[in-house]
Amino acid sequence: MARHLNRTPACRKPNRLRLLAATAALCVAAGAQAQETFKVGIVSFLSGQAAESFGIPAVNGAKILVDAFNKGAAPAPYNKPGFGGMKIEAVYVDENGGATKQVQELKNLYDREKVDVVVGYVSSGDCLAVAPAAEEMKKFLILYDCGTPRIFEENKFNYVFRTASHGAMDNVALARYLKAKGIKADTFNLINQDYAWGHDSKKDFVWSMEKLFPAAKPGEDQLPKFGAGQYGTEISALMNKPADITHSSLWGGDLQAFILQAGPRGLFKKTQVVLSAADHVLPGLGEKMPDGTILGARGAYGLMSPKSALNDWWWDLYSKAYNVYPVQAPYRMAQSLLGLKLAAEKAIAANGGKKPSPEQLAAALRNSEWDSPAGRIRMANGGGHQAVQETAIGKTRYDAAKKMVMLDDIMRFPADCVNPPPNMKAEEWIKAGFPGAKGCP
Repeated sequence: MARHLNRTPACRKPNRLRLLAATAALCVAAGAQAQETFKVGIVSFLSGQAAESFGIPAVNGAKILVDAFNKGAAPAPYNKPGFGGMKIEAVYVDENGGATKQVQELKNLYDREKVDVVVGYVSSGDCLAVAPAAEEMKKFLILYDCGTPRIFEENKFNYVFRTASHGAMDNVALARYLKAKGIKADTFNLINQDYAWGHDSKKDFVWSMEKLFPAAKPGEDQLPKFGAGQYGTEISALMNKPADITHSSLWGGDLQAFILQAGPRGLFKKTQVVLSAADHVLPGLGEKMPDGTILGARGAYGLMSPKSALNDWWWDLYSKAYNVYPVQAPYRMAQSLLGLKLAAEKAIAANGGKKPSPEQLAAALRNSEWDSPAGRIRMANGGGHQAVQETAIGKTRYDAAKKMVMLDDIMRFPADCVNPPPNMKAEEWIKAGFPGAKGCP
């Protein structure tokens, strides 16, 4: 407070004693106004197997976006400085350490750091733990990534939101891509992580295949632990019982390790590998990424993002700052912060320019829509708390001249094609044959 007071001309020592009380009151008010910030806790993996390809790029995206917001340097309608004129102060927390630790870190952010909102979480296990904790505390929470559909299908929240589609979209889109491209899929194997994300992804893909390829037969079903790192046994099992398709939702360091171990052994040549969430490892793997791998990015992100002025701005902002193009994680972080900005400014305006309560923030974000670098985001499901969006699937090809992996044969899927309709669980929707699906290619 004193630091601000010293910089305020009106706060110089008054010449007349009778003005002292009035001037002091003005000084306090001016200092309080100058110090008003909107504090955001941002949680992602800063260490561990998910940090290099996912957590750190997401946090890097948050840092440059918060800086652009504070400078009023983002394109309209995101060009008002800060959040409604309030400077954004970000507090960054490492997601590594497990669900129990993350619940405590979440409570620390609200209670000790006094953040106004938390934006975070990649792991589905972490999301399943922190969501009810935030709800119990009646604190505003945005889940920017985690994929399990269970968050809003098994619970009803007032204070918790997810600003990106859940994982059912990824696996429905993969199966639809195989069908649309006429790819042989009489048999298929699976390798997914043994926790919520892996189990949900596997089930969504198997159920989708049952509807789109009813004669297809599942084979190997490998479920290594999260963070296993070594996949020799699993690769041998997949090689010994080859199938037309091998599906995986591995991600982060686990996915990198699997590709680096399976590629030299020839797995990618014996089977058509399809990866539901893999674009984020392409910059790091480069020429070690096998050609012809079919993959998704959990949205129209990175090399599969749509052409738009907003996307051009975001792509250039990130690329110039970090000398690499943005992939899935920073795109998801960006769309969360863009949605939060519009919701916060709507709530601030409705609250007479004052900082809004968690209830007012929730009311502003619920059922809202906004433009992101990946296209239109709609809070359409989960009672207006769960986003839906379009996605895209493509096929890898290493370009030696550009020294990077490119994506060919890209196919786009509208949100209403690959996301369940409101008030219908993903499992029910897929098993019923995707009723109400619209705009499918």
